[in-house]
Amino acid sequence: MGKTADAIVEGVSIASAAARLAVRNHILVETIAHDEPYTVDRFAGLAHETLIGLADEQDAAADLARRQRKNAWGKFTDPDSTHDYRDRDTRNLRKRQRQYRGVAKELRRRAEDSEEVQLLVKESRDAAWGDVEANLLRRLAVEGMRAGVDPDYDMLRAARMQSLRLIDLSRLAAHRRHLGDGEDGEPDPSSNDEPDFVTGPGPAGQPVDVSDAVE
Repeated sequence: MGKTADAIVEGVSIASAAARLAVRNHILVETIAHDEPYTVDRFAGLAHETLIGLADEQDAAADLARRQRKNAWGKFTDPDSTHDYRDRDTRNLRKRQRQYRGVAKELRRRAEDSEEVQLLVKESRDAAWGDVEANLLRRLAVEGMRAGVDPDYDMLRAARMQSLRLIDLSRLAAHRRHLGDGEDGEPDPSSNDEPDFVTGPGPAGQPVDVSDAVE
């Protein structure tokens, strides 16, 4: 396989990855944010349009390379910038033009092939589910974290204890004083308030009863 053919294969691979990303994002928005059902047919039209749009971009790049090659023809002075091409660049520009055309041609072929379009939708769906699965696993790991397996527990324990002393215990003391405002210092029976449970040094933010710690 020649260098031009290799470049076309690589360009198609990159464009296909971009198409999967676009369709994946659309699937996530429609099925999760908008609560719409998933079917291959529902997203086939989008996949087709995405491939055509990418092919149009490649054709536009090929047209630009052709214009740049024509402008560079017969120029032998030193260039003023990176894209100020000269006659010696015409060969590479011609090769670049062929590569862009080749990628565009293959993308259009895939866009008109129903099996290729369905494959793109299914691969995008798998990518979307991979994202959802990864997010769920991360959430479960956080929610199910315990002190014995949390690598940051010891490092953050001092901050949690300080928060307990400065904020939570003060609030609890004020609450107990409020309950003791009844006659003879007995708790007001009309109060429906219950003793607070505060989030203190317990593992992973579990409630800890510290009511006995305040006189």
